[in-house]
Amino acid sequence: MILFPPAKINLGLQVTNKRTDGFHDIETVFYAIPLFDALEINPSEELSFVSTGLPIAGKVENNLCIKAYELLKSHYSIPPVAIHLHKVIPMGAGLGGGSADAAYTLKLLKDFFELPISK
Repeated sequence: MILFPPAKINLGLQVTNKRTDGFHDIETVFYAIPLFDALEINPSEELSFVSTGLPIAGKVENNLCIKAYELLKSHYSIPPVAIHLHKVIPMGAGLGGGSADAAYTLKLLKDFFELPISK
């Protein structure tokens, strides 16, 4: 299965709270722009993550797509998958590419494994 996580810009951004997990609660209005990553998930014998396109800094285990998989695996008995992310949205540019990739990973896994998760 393949989906195309979109980039977005914040038309307004207000940080409302710093959470104990290090992330922030925000109030914002997003506007999608025509720039997309490509995210593919396939069955696999073991969990794997491969990226192409723009380089992604950091360790694979810290990638938000892997974190999304691990989160669902902690709640559901899902088998390993091969994740391929073709990165087009620049990192650190404020375009929300990482969070879109994580959200679309959750959506792909939900649909692929027909998990009983509401929107």
